[in-house]
Order: sequence, then C-alpha cells, then structure tokens
Amino acid sequence: MTDRPRTILVTGAASGIGAACCRALAGPGTAILVHTRKNAAGADAVAEAVRAAGGVAEVMLGDIADPALPAALVAQAQARFGGLDVVVANAGFADRTPVAALTDAGFAQSMDTVLWAFLRLARAALPVLAQGRGEGQTPRLVAISSFVAHVFRTDATLFPATAAAKAGVEALVRALAVEAAASGTTVNAVAPGFTQKDASGHSAMTPAQWDAVRARIPLGRLGTPGDVAQAVAFLASPGAAYITGQVLHVNGGLV
Repeated sequence: MTDRPRTILVTGAASGIGAACCRALAGPGTAILVHTRKNAAGADAVAEAVRAAGGVAEVMLGDIADPALPAALVAQAQARFGGLDVVVANAGFADRTPVAALTDAGFAQSMDTVLWAFLRLARAALPVLAQGRGEGQTPRLVAISSFVAHVFRTDATLFPATAAAKAGVEALVRALAVEAAASGTTVNAVAPGFTQKDASGHSAMTPAQWDAVRARIPLGRLGTPGDVAQAVAFLASPGAAYITGQVLHVNGGLV
C-alpha cells in the first residue's frame, strides 16, 4: 500500500457536471487534476473547492480534441501526484445540427472531442490505473455519456452527431471493461438526461424548448450536475467494485 493520495483526473471540470464530480470526489487523502479547455477561472474555483474539502488540486488547460492532450493529462497526474486511480471522462459538447445540415467537419468535431478523446484517454490511462495503490483500491474509469444516444422520437430534440459519438463511447466502455478486468480496473459510463447548466454556461436550447423538455420528464424537473456527480461518485466508491461494463442512466425517467 502506498501513502500517496488517491489521484483523480476529471476532464471538462471547470463547470457543470465535471465541476460537480470534483466536488463530490474531493476529500482528505484525494488529489484531483482539474482539466478545462480554456475556462481557467472556473477551473481555479473548482480547485479551491477541492482544497476547502481537504484535498489537493491542480489545474491543467488544453483542448481534449488535441491528440496529444489525453496522454499529457495522464503524465501530469503521474508527475504531480505519483499515479492515477480514477479517471472521469466528461469533456464534450452538444450539437443539435440535423443530419441534413451536418457537415463532415461538424461531425468530425463531435467525434474528435467526444469519441476519439475518450479512446486516447483510455489508452493512456489504463496502464497507469492498472498499477493501482494496493489491495482494496480498485482503479476506475468512468465516462460521461448521454441520453441522446438512446432517445430517438419525433417529440424529442435530436443531437445526431453527439448521439453517434456517445454511442461509440458506450461501446468502448463495454469493450474496455473486458480488456481491463484482468488488472482489476472497472470501466463504466453514466448517461445523464437533460441537465441544468451553470448560469454562465452555454445552452443548446431556448427557454421555451427547456419548458417543453420538463413536461416530458416523469419526475418533472431537469437533472442537476450534482445528481450526475453522485452517480459517478458511487461508481468510484468501494461499493461499486463489482460493477463494470455498465451504463447508469440518471435522467428522471426520461429513458
């Protein structure tokens, strides 16, 4: 058993679900590498929240679609904290462009930012996760997927490029769960439903569209970043050590 902190990497962590995951996972004995593309102020605020909870935090900026960045994030966690125990692959964006209007470049942007980035992050992280911290410390890889890979109806807002990318992430989660099982690493995904944005965050829909969405959710409200973060925290907890290759839906009954 090593005495280094339990080290966690969260991508896209300056706001929303990523920031909530950092707060939910923070505590004494934890170190979190807070990644953001360019929102340094938001990431710094999240890092301060981690420190206030008794943990250690560092911020790293960069575009997750850059092929070199995922490996650089893993290397930074190793260099700064001595290893890596939990990865939360959250960075991404939502694209509502209809297929008829979707350009090759637009589709590629979703693939690069969501699917390719997850593949590269997993390839870089899994060998390091497998080194572990000792007996009883199960390494974890958790991807953030989305309900948009599961809901296709005439009364639902469609996100074709995002859906394709997230569906690919879920397929990789299942394949990686099998490949990583020998090392004891678990690989799972959390698929949020419609989730509230931070006040400063970008919204892919208008207020009227959000009202229509609420009317279709059985529990009658949008999810919160904290709702999703609690599911991630569970999958990263000792209680989830025998769960792998799964997609946990957090959507108020939407799916």
